[in-house]
Amino acid sequence: MLFDIIYNYLNESLDLLWGYVSKPYKRTYWLYLLSSFIIALGVYIKSKPGSFKAYFFNKQQWFGPSAWVDYTMTFFNVLFKIIFIGPYLALSLYISVYFNEYLIELFGYSPLTLTKTQTLIAYTLALTIVQDIGTYVVHWAFHKIPLLWHFHKVHHGATHLTPLTQYRIHPIELIANNAKAIIIIGLVTGYMDYLSNYQISKLMFLGVNLFSFIFLFLGANLRHSHVRLSYPTWLEKIFISPFQHQIHHSDHPAHFNKNLGSKLAIWDWLFGTLLRSKEVGKIKFGIGQENKDFKSFWQNIYMPFKKLFSIFSTQL
Repeated sequence: MLFDIIYNYLNESLDLLWGYVSKPYKRTYWLYLLSSFIIALGVYIKSKPGSFKAYFFNKQQWFGPSAWVDYTMTFFNVLFKIIFIGPYLALSLYISVYFNEYLIELFGYSPLTLTKTQTLIAYTLALTIVQDIGTYVVHWAFHKIPLLWHFHKVHHGATHLTPLTQYRIHPIELIANNAKAIIIIGLVTGYMDYLSNYQISKLMFLGVNLFSFIFLFLGANLRHSHVRLSYPTWLEKIFISPFQHQIHHSDHPAHFNKNLGSKLAIWDWLFGTLLRSKEVGKIKFGIGQENKDFKSFWQNIYMPFKKLFSIFSTQL
């Protein structure tokens, strides 16, 4: 019986891992990886930083200790999500239903009924913007609140960035990110359901996001890479460029709390955390002297708890 349970969980994990390259809503979907490589090739041709092999197929980059932590953390988090988070993902649909009913009770039926086209456009815009500012707020909290920063160090402990560094996060942060997504998707979907008078099914609601497709197709995977792709200075006040996110991963303490946005740089601009590419020179990735505490898979799992226990024990 126990063997069957373990086998089923592993089988589901492998299916979900395969989905990372076969599902269009995943950042590491094969088409997005291909488009990112083509863009990176353009950056290489323009800048000529060294040999082609060293630039794209550096052994330390893809098979060094930092990369193996990326790979093992990704697999572990997939398994963790299936067991502990998956059963709660449907909560977003319940939230949408109850929020829609609450709006009807509070304001009556909406006097404005959007068409299907208007609903799709409005939903895509609303979900993109609200999700982005929600991501900024949660990310800001993981940097500014000391207790949460210890868990976020797992992500910043990467000394070489790969596309899978995106999934190199502690399970505690994984829970927070999914809770944020469940709440936001539920509220936005419920509100749009209210305005559209149930014209579009919830499944279609959840499957629509043109802006995400464009974002992912235009080199989102280069954010976790060594490819220095910047945008024009004026554009970096609106959208976070790949190099701006790499600055966020710099091991210089002055860069830790900069460029916290996901897609939009507007929130960083408004709240004073924006740093544009032209303001930064050469960078190294990591968290300085603390890199040594996050070199293995197990260190990344238990070290945040160990550091918190050490802090609390000294205060008692």
